[in-house]
Amino acid sequence: MKELPQKNLPSRPRIIFMGTPDFSVPSLEALVEHGHKVLAVITQPDRPRGRGKKVVSSPVKLTAIKHGIKVFQPDRVSDKDFCDKILRESPDLFVVVAFGQILKKRLLEIPSWGCLNIHASLLPKYRGAAPIQRAIMNNEAITGLTAMRIEEGLDTGPVISQEEAPINRDETFGALHDRLSIISGDFLIKTLRGHAENRLNEKPQNNSLATYARKIDKSISLIKWDQPAKKISAIIRALDPWPGAFTTLNGKVIKLFSSSVLIENCNNVKPGRVHGYNKEKLLVEAGKGIIEIRELQAEGRKRLPASDFLRGFPIDNGALFES
Repeated sequence: MKELPQKNLPSRPRIIFMGTPDFSVPSLEALVEHGHKVLAVITQPDRPRGRGKKVVSSPVKLTAIKHGIKVFQPDRVSDKDFCDKILRESPDLFVVVAFGQILKKRLLEIPSWGCLNIHASLLPKYRGAAPIQRAIMNNEAITGLTAMRIEEGLDTGPVISQEEAPINRDETFGALHDRLSIISGDFLIKTLRGHAENRLNEKPQNNSLATYARKIDKSISLIKWDQPAKKISAIIRALDPWPGAFTTLNGKVIKLFSSSVLIENCNNVKPGRVHGYNKEKLLVEAGKGIIEIRELQAEGRKRLPASDFLRGFPIDNGALFES
């Protein structure tokens, strides 16, 4: 039977880093900058992206290559053959930041200390794939980062440390994503240091308080104008820049970005009706209140400030967006 993971982390553990997108890069950079021994990086395979379907390496792979770190790109990270390969590296610790594959028991048991994950929410709230977007969508005032020891469940492991971050008024997913990514590096280093010095106590999560951040897909992008302005604005910001909330006008798709609430409560509104144009913002009536939209995008065109968009795609006052 395999022994339980070590309680105390070595001050300079032998680390294998697992991550894929831009969000993961500051954490990897922080490990290198602070002199940690990164044995290897595991990231997703190169994939075709964009309209031209050009095969592109992940941001984490490119960062690893820059620092001369060995890179593995398995299709299935928990396959036995790959686990055997990683076992020969003799890691003390896996550090996982937005990797993108499920880690199974045979992989989780390899490092002598275990697996540390940086998750972009204050667990147990917003377990799952899209914690930043769901927090904005639900008009949360605070989010943050959690360091937890990984178990087989979905973000269910014991919490090692947490750091709160406010969600700024009218902040988009893109802006909050980048802000949390930047602070994740320092947060990771503080967590490793605190655990090595035995200053942090792991705490089990209270499962009764758990909420789940389901994966975002384009099926939720169509705006339903009969909802309150506060809700519609939150959805637009949560889907900015991807996949983008959209509406239709005379059968043409228009994406909406960078929104805020002009009036939360007002009478004589008609859901989806254009209320006017004010200080470079398109005003649209909701089921309750009025929202401001600063940027729009016509299908097949570039995203533009509202003033530039309306010069090429005029929208009359009183026009009615469809749901």
